Amino acid sequence: MSELSGVFPVLPTPFTPQGAVDRAAFARIFDFVLASGADGIVFPGMASEVEKLTTDERADLVAFLGERLAGRIPFIVGASAATPEAAASFAEAGRKAGAVAAMIMAPAACGQDVAAHVAYYRAVSERTPLALMLQNAPAPMGAGLAPELVAEIATQVPAIRYVKEETLPCGQHVTKILAATKGSLAGVFGGAGARYVLDELARGASGTMPASELADVHVALMRAWKGGDRNRARALYSRTLPLLLFQAIFRVRATKALLRMRGLLDCTVARAAGPEFDAHDSDEFAILAAEAADLFSAHKLKESA
Repeated sequence: MSELSGVFPVLPTPFTPQGAVDRAAFARIFDFVLASGADGIVFPGMASEVEKLTTDERADLVAFLGERLAGRIPFIVGASAATPEAAASFAEAGRKAGAVAAMIMAPAACGQDVAAHVAYYRAVSERTPLALMLQNAPAPMGAGLAPELVAEIATQVPAIRYVKEETLPCGQHVTKILAATKGSLAGVFGGAGARYVLDELARGASGTMPASELADVHVALMRAWKGGDRNRARALYSRTLPLLLFQAIFRVRATKALLRMRGLLDCTVARAAGPEFDAHDSDEFAILAAEAADLFSAHKLKESA
């Protein structure tokens, strides 16, 4: 497997007004991400409301994604689960669908115990040949491991080839993980909605794994950065940051609101817990979207959230 880098958007899970998975909308968002020039794709993750999907829904969408993707860009399957056996099963389902790596966050029961994390990831690696990506998210979603602990776990489990670092301060953690692992990792990706992407890239991150509603803009930002046009990259970052700050509060509901405004979703139903837009939030978010609308290379704004 060649080393992974660039923009890897995490696909959301669209639902119908009745709360069922909407495969047609899922396909539209996937097509948009692919057309945006993304370097890879991730599903399912926290931005996919993975904790609210049944095992059957998860398996169905992973298989559907694999068929539609047909190996055109790298696919990282989200395989977090409470037990290593379940995580490996999710990873293997992804591998059969064409995934090249499995992104896994150890269960909350592992806490800050390095030995427990090592045992968990080793047990997963014994059951799947996929490269593993350790996802380090802040509490309460994840353990919020210190970078030294992340590096220690990765060093002890050779199957861990990548880290997705989302614990604040993300940029400093990227620096410390890369220094502590001394080149043993294939790469460290940023997450956290790409809110810190320029700092992460400047510190040696391989790429970013944001949600998908700004996939085209994030691809343009990454291409500008890699091409040496740091001013263009910073301009794109600054223009999108107000939307991403909203997303930090409303999470998948902000993602779905912008996807609807861009004509990619008809319904913004979400299963995840968390705050919902009120009328003022909707108005403000629509203003922010309109201010960034000239950056959208396709799927121009259709309506307010």
